[in-house]
Amino acid sequence: MGNDPDGKVRGVTWITGAGSGIGRALAIHLATAGASVALSARTVEDLTAAVQMLPDRMRMFPLDVTDRKATAATVAAIENRLGPIDRAVLNAGTHIPMSLEDFSADTARRLLEVNYMGVVHGLEALLPRMRARGRGQVAVVASVAGYRGLPTAAAYGPTKAALINLCEALKPDCDRAGIKLQLVCPGFVDTPLTARNRFSMPDLMSVEDAACELAAGLDADGFEITFPRRFVRKLKLARCLPYRLYFPLVRKATGA
Repeated sequence: MGNDPDGKVRGVTWITGAGSGIGRALAIHLATAGASVALSARTVEDLTAAVQMLPDRMRMFPLDVTDRKATAATVAAIENRLGPIDRAVLNAGTHIPMSLEDFSADTARRLLEVNYMGVVHGLEALLPRMRARGRGQVAVVASVAGYRGLPTAAAYGPTKAALINLCEALKPDCDRAGIKLQLVCPGFVDTPLTARNRFSMPDLMSVEDAACELAAGLDADGFEITFPRRFVRKLKLARCLPYRLYFPLVRKATGA
């Protein structure tokens, strides 16, 4: 995988959660730049609409990432049809606001299966193939919600915190195997999922701008890709604050 002299990205990229939001915008962005993109999501109608934007560059592979066997079969199908997956963006995820009033083990389990195990299933299918080739790139989409607890994210935030820890733990091994592992931690992006939030979202950015930032990060050498940068810097600083300062700050910032 790489860039040709004309600046277009070459190679096969697989994106999960590509039916809408950041995944869809990123797929269109990369395909426009010349990449061959395999799109996966559960909803065939969403994938069909996305692929029709650039049918010569995009192919759809419907998938429920919570299905371990189906994920492995999808990776095999993509490689059989399009060639080796040079780059994967494991982006599939969902968000269900959960606060004290609607605390539910079912909600927590659902988000764990989609947001965390969905990524684990993707990694399980991809990493042995990339390790055998001695190359590859995987970007795991977590969230700044995994840095510290945020209002109504009692189910969502822990899944993203788990992804951050997972990538940190895997990176040394991936480095030795020639696999470029990256962690993506977006802030608030204007998508159907963030529309479910019941609080003010600071520095909300458009999905198109988010896709541009993510694409640039994929081509860079850094481990963590973050955007919008001003908001993320604030969250990183907030990680260091004692609780007596952190909780009042969160209440003021979100109105929760």
